[in-house]
Amino acid sequence: MARILFHLAFPSYDLEATKTFYVDGLGCSLGRESSSAVTLELAGHQLVAHLTDQALPPQKGIYPHHFGLVLTSEEDWQALVDRAREKGLRFYQQPRRRFPGTRLEHATFFLEDPSHNLLEFKYYVHDSAIFGEQHIAEVGDQEELE
Repeated sequence: MARILFHLAFPSYDLEATKTFYVDGLGCSLGRESSSAVTLELAGHQLVAHLTDQALPPQKGIYPHHFGLVLTSEEDWQALVDRAREKGLRFYQQPRRRFPGTRLEHATFFLEDPSHNLLEFKYYVHDSAIFGEQHIAEVGDQEELE
């Protein structure tokens, strides 16, 4: 099978602020631009920010929607934490460990872009937790659901 890329479109209230956050802040590559959208490359995947004048209210918590990356190296995850801090990006949740001591243990942090889109970046201690561990019924943090 040929290489397959993930595509995600998301709202932006300010394309210049979006470019600053994603290109200067996260290190995305800039693709095509128009007066109503900007294409970005994030870890080989395509993001498209579409200009909107309909303000979405900021979420109260990390659910129901966010997007991001699962890094397969803890060193890469830490380098991204360090970059986000260096660039002054807004942390929605500071770096922390979720489900410590279990098969689901992972390091995670959340950023909030200028249009209030939430991005999660995580690293699983056990690779099997990325798509496996079906016998464990936990997904997400209960306190974030209440």
